[in-house]
Amino acid sequence: MSKSTKDAPPPLPEPLRVPVADSHTHLDMQGGTVEDALAKAASVGVTTVVQVGCDVNGSRWAAETAAAHEAVHATVALHPNEAPRIVLGDPDGWSRQGAREAGGDAALDAALAEIDALAALPHVRGVGETGLDHFRTGPDGMAAQQRSFRAHIEIAKRHGKALVIHDREAHDDVLRILREEGAPDTVVFHCYSGDAEMAKVCAEAGYFMSFAGNVTFKNAQPLRDALAVAPPELVLVETDAPFLTPAPYRGRPNAPYLIPVTLRAMAEVKGMTEDALASAVAANTARAFAY
Repeated sequence: MSKSTKDAPPPLPEPLRVPVADSHTHLDMQGGTVEDALAKAASVGVTTVVQVGCDVNGSRWAAETAAAHEAVHATVALHPNEAPRIVLGDPDGWSRQGAREAGGDAALDAALAEIDALAALPHVRGVGETGLDHFRTGPDGMAAQQRSFRAHIEIAKRHGKALVIHDREAHDDVLRILREEGAPDTVVFHCYSGDAEMAKVCAEAGYFMSFAGNVTFKNAQPLRDALAVAPPELVLVETDAPFLTPAPYRGRPNAPYLIPVTLRAMAEVKGMTEDALASAVAANTARAFAY
């Protein structure tokens, strides 16, 4: 694939007959305007998107964008990798804010207070993405990450909003903290990454499992096995765009309009018709985010 092809947006898929929602996207990290992204998505039957915040600025933007567009709902949070950066600093400037000084626990408390205020807004439908990431955060950042996660659980419960979880190589700890704190009424595992055994645990607890484009990857059989056992009434679909573009477009920019590619692959795994899965997913997303 030449460089120009690799950067080129994938073609529009065949439209879905039953409209669905992209339950997790980052429009602020995608090229082009919000209006264009929404129009392109709607043209293939993706009529609603959940715009997810990862830091204070991104969460403010999500809330403003949801207020301005009927098709957009917002979630607000400090990403699990954001919490340690606030506390310990980010000398490499890995996140979008550039290099940052260590702010300690006081800075984390101030950021959490901002998230709390945003979570009260009516067009903010969830608190997330929060959770744990053992892949990118070392042992030094674990305390900040866990403290932040526990605070987000409390915020979600107090405001009666869905909790959207980022769980990267941290399944047991995420499930443990949810048990210790007491989970909110609605929990969504975004970009579900557990196996079939964990899917049974989530189903038992009534947690939603949202599947992204990586369910289509060749090496993702454990994910497909998890999807196969996940109850249809607890399954969501997402892009996590601009990341995790589904096969055969892996590596190219992802966007909400590519949801049909992932949904069709999911229907095959579940042995359901495309329309039946789309109907279930549409109802589930509206239920999860109370819109």
